[in-house]
Amino acid sequence: CDKKMAVKTNLLAPVLLLGFIGLSLSTVVNIHIVPHTHDDVGWLKTVDQYYSGTNRSIDPAGVKYILDSVISELQKDSRRTFIYVEIAFFYRWWTEQSSETKEIVKKLVANKQLEFVNAGWCMNDEASTDYNAIIDQMSEGLRFVEENFGKEARPRTAWHIDPFGHSSEQAALFAKMGYDGFFFARIDYQDIGKREKEKRMEMIWRGSPNNLGKESDIFTGVLFYFYGPPPEMCFDIRCGDDAVVDNEALFTYNLEYKLQKFIEDAKNQNQHYRTKNVMFTMGSDFQWEDAQIWYSNLDKIIDNLNKKYPDQFHLFYSTPTRYIEAVHSANLTWQVKTDDFFPYASCPFCYWTGYFTSRPALKGYVRTMNSFLQTCKHMEVFSGGPSKNATSDKLAKAMGVAQHHDAVSGTEKQNVADDYAMRLHIGEIECRNVVNYSLNKLVDKSGSSQVNWEFCEYVNISVCPASESNSFDVLIYNPLARNQSTVITVPVQSSKVSVFSPTGSTVVYDIVPVSNATKNVRRSRGTAQYNVVFEAMLPPLGFATYFVRPSSSFPRYSREQPKAASIKNEYYEISFDDTTGHVQSITNMHSTLSVKLDQQFFWYNASTGNINNSQASGAYVFRPNSSNVFPVNSNNNKAEIKVITGNLFQEVQQTFSDFVSQVIRVYKGGNFVEFEYTIGPIPFQDGLGKEVISRFDTDLASNSTWYTDANGREMQERIRDYRKTWKLNNTEPVAGNYYPVNSRIYVQDKSKKTQFTVLTDRSQGGSSLKDGSVELMLHRRLFKDDGKGVNEALNETGQFGDGLIIRGRHWIVFDTIANSSAAHRLLGEKLLLRPAVAFNRDSGSPKDYLTKYNVMYSAVSRELPANVHLLTLQFVDANTVILRLEHQFEKNEDSTLSKPVTVSLDGLFKSFKIESLTELVLGANDELSNVHRLQWKTAEEEAPVTQEEKRDDLKANSVTLNPMEIRTFEVKISE
Repeated sequence: CDKKMAVKTNLLAPVLLLGFIGLSLSTVVNIHIVPHTHDDVGWLKTVDQYYSGTNRSIDPAGVKYILDSVISELQKDSRRTFIYVEIAFFYRWWTEQSSETKEIVKKLVANKQLEFVNAGWCMNDEASTDYNAIIDQMSEGLRFVEENFGKEARPRTAWHIDPFGHSSEQAALFAKMGYDGFFFARIDYQDIGKREKEKRMEMIWRGSPNNLGKESDIFTGVLFYFYGPPPEMCFDIRCGDDAVVDNEALFTYNLEYKLQKFIEDAKNQNQHYRTKNVMFTMGSDFQWEDAQIWYSNLDKIIDNLNKKYPDQFHLFYSTPTRYIEAVHSANLTWQVKTDDFFPYASCPFCYWTGYFTSRPALKGYVRTMNSFLQTCKHMEVFSGGPSKNATSDKLAKAMGVAQHHDAVSGTEKQNVADDYAMRLHIGEIECRNVVNYSLNKLVDKSGSSQVNWEFCEYVNISVCPASESNSFDVLIYNPLARNQSTVITVPVQSSKVSVFSPTGSTVVYDIVPVSNATKNVRRSRGTAQYNVVFEAMLPPLGFATYFVRPSSSFPRYSREQPKAASIKNEYYEISFDDTTGHVQSITNMHSTLSVKLDQQFFWYNASTGNINNSQASGAYVFRPNSSNVFPVNSNNNKAEIKVITGNLFQEVQQTFSDFVSQVIRVYKGGNFVEFEYTIGPIPFQDGLGKEVISRFDTDLASNSTWYTDANGREMQERIRDYRKTWKLNNTEPVAGNYYPVNSRIYVQDKSKKTQFTVLTDRSQGGSSLKDGSVELMLHRRLFKDDGKGVNEALNETGQFGDGLIIRGRHWIVFDTIANSSAAHRLLGEKLLLRPAVAFNRDSGSPKDYLTKYNVMYSAVSRELPANVHLLTLQFVDANTVILRLEHQFEKNEDSTLSKPVTVSLDGLFKSFKIESLTELVLGANDELSNVHRLQWKTAEEEAPVTQEEKRDDLKANSVTLNPMEIRTFEVKISE
């Protein structure tokens, strides 16, 4: 005791902060005991089954009992600690508690015994998620903690112990949310082997080295015993390890053995880390349902080891935040990491790159619902708050659950995937009611009758009961804060219709017969024979209303052409090979550039294990049985083609086989080429698992290099068969070169200064396996589990039972390197936040509607600059909204749009006046001025980095954004 006091009185000021945890310095190894549970927000069971403990035949886990047990045991000893992560579960538990229990929990949190770590709605995936959805789900959880436990409970540690690879953007987002540290467990087996030898298990990760720089630094640690306890130290009812027996009268006495084993484990771990601090993660998946067993065993180890070895070890209950503070107090200089941790391989034949594509329909639905959620939130602001009967809350929480690393990743059981989709749909229905309520307030001129706005989920396969009435109004909402034109396609039963603008004048439109490919997809779900296609001009953050009415005039059919050599618009000309039906070249007529292009579909034969290793391709792992690809038909992959031209578009419809078709399309005025693919049902009669890709082969000299986005934001350089920080021995030449593609992938020819970019409408796996080539995996159907825990083959049978069919889009941009970013950044924004389309069955004339309702609306008085994205506009209360603005360009991407930009908010929003702005951290759970992150010395500098510069630009209600910067504000408003 005297020795401990002597150490404390000689500590420097930063270390004094650690006195309450009993930290010892010098040669003593401080062993931080961190009790925790890892609770998947759905995986083998649904989120509610995991919470309530039902469906025990799959897994007996019940999260509510974990929390009940832990809270009870924490009260018995003030030394004890526990961390909790997944707020989706804690929220469920909290709503069931009495006011007395809530007060007890608040005291435990205030006493630092119960600490919230990470504290998003879930522990999100990092490969299949978009940054917009990540920020939303983190904010949902963080604001719950702040609202119920105060700012002192703000989580300071990011904790992603189970996601299967780690994104630079995720690290940068965590830094901007105010976290001091970031811990994870899964890291490539070759990478961790090198790090252990070189004592580089901890580092400073600079998630945005080229844009945000040191502001994106975050202390990052790789956990040693994965995220579980050391060997023989799991005291959970789900484990088989022996308890600690300290009664020498019993034949089962094992205290000395347990202490020696504990010391051995601590020494083994500590030799791979740089400070005299060891963190033992005491817990694992759904553990601590009986906390008394855990704490009683840990109490024995802590008390006896401290008593027997006071000069060598000091054990105490701790948290990751306390561990970070202890490591920080060592005042060491740390190496900086600037790349990411993708792809993750757990063995030479186990590359976890299949889940980048797994469950593509769910991935697409999640992306669509992210867009609709933003529309829903906007509408709540514009109408002065949600209605009494519907809010955006259900969809926000469903989206929070869907970002989980076993949800949008596609690595859950089928019934759980169905549950995720059902939750999204329930939230979507409620948000439709929100939008309906808000639109009626916005369109109403003077107490006119309510409009019953309808929404159609299957417009992409020409199914929409509201539009098939042939007489209807179409209201299109633009969630972007800038003007845009968009082409609207809706199904109709008759070709004899006309389209009218918001002013009642006739607009140019096309009538297109529904294709056979679409009829084969929708089957019995719809009967529309035609699509009407028209261009809508939309105001920023507002809507425009168009009218479709029956017409007696001759219908404006699009024209089917004989096999044409090319299709084109003002920007692009695409040439086709008459023999193969494939694309042959693309010419950018603005830049007078051409590229040879051959785009085809292929499939990899999924491995079921071989002589080298039994590893199969599955929901997580991508392992083809060879590097060869196979054509999707038996006719040398030739495609039958049909050419359709209209006033607003030209397209080539390609049929490759019964399960693969595509439409290649250019729109009037569109600065991209659309490739709309339809895949499925993937045939299974041959018993072969198939992983279907779209491959674009160009003649660009890309020098083994390509680029993929990180969660929809910054681009990451990829080099074939290469890792930046360690020498790769690639035993899987295809899967080991696959990376997550959330929104775009491109190759460049530096000598020609040209770039070929593919934008995606959902997350997919992608690569460039030969120079000039880009491939994206679209769909997977497999018949063997990969042995990574889900115990179910990835065989989605779809609505009709014969196999899932997916339809998606790729947008192609070919231009100079200098011009490409201006195109793909703004197009990526459009793919992320898509117009919301509502229908009203209306037999009256457009003139009648014009007299009763507003046909145009914009929430802003002017559009935002092209490089500024309005990321969040969210209602809090009648006097408060949350606003996020984003600079959506990187440094040096564009000569103009990459520059800093200042936006004046004065008079910007029409429905409210800004009274004050308070800048918040990215998670919107604390004022930025209150957050002072730990600063670290790095190898490139002798002193800790300075806190980010404080700005005073808000005084004039103006906001300055630097490249890739997101700023978050609490806005006080008045009418």
